Amino acid sequence: MAELTHFDERGASRMVDVGEKPITTRTAVAEARMSMRPETLQLILDRKFAKGDVFEVARLAGIMASKRTADLIPLCHPLGLDSVTIDFEVLDERTVQIVSTTKISARTGVEMEALTSASVAALTIYDMCKAVDREMTIGPIQLLEKRGGKSGDFKRETPAVND
Repeated sequence: MAELTHFDERGASRMVDVGEKPITTRTAVAEARMSMRPETLQLILDRKFAKGDVFEVARLAGIMASKRTADLIPLCHPLGLDSVTIDFEVLDERTVQIVSTTKISARTGVEMEALTSASVAALTIYDMCKAVDREMTIGPIQLLEKRGGKSGDFKRETPAVND
């Protein structure tokens, strides 16, 4: 099993030194799933919320959050992302899949940025829709894929927790 890299030999927290690592292209894809009442999802799809287009506001919130990941997660490196995309797919009458794809040419990966953006997009949907459906649920939130870097590529082989 790999070692925890955010602790030194004495157990003290540290930001990993990536200064000697080569700059490579790195991509990460993460998802968040949301479950809600069918009526709530239909309101979103019909753009019937007074606060605006729920998916577009959530997309912007997720993109903004990805750029602030280092402000939220203490040991993450601040990164100048090359691109972030967030897509929404309706899986059934109750479920939305939010997929965030982040990309950078850097010395460190962008998994945390992808996970953060998918999470914040889901939280934004919850915030915008909570007046009509407080029973919405978020989860799982998980890394689907990563490419590049010393540790190599990763692609999730196991299905989501609630599949």
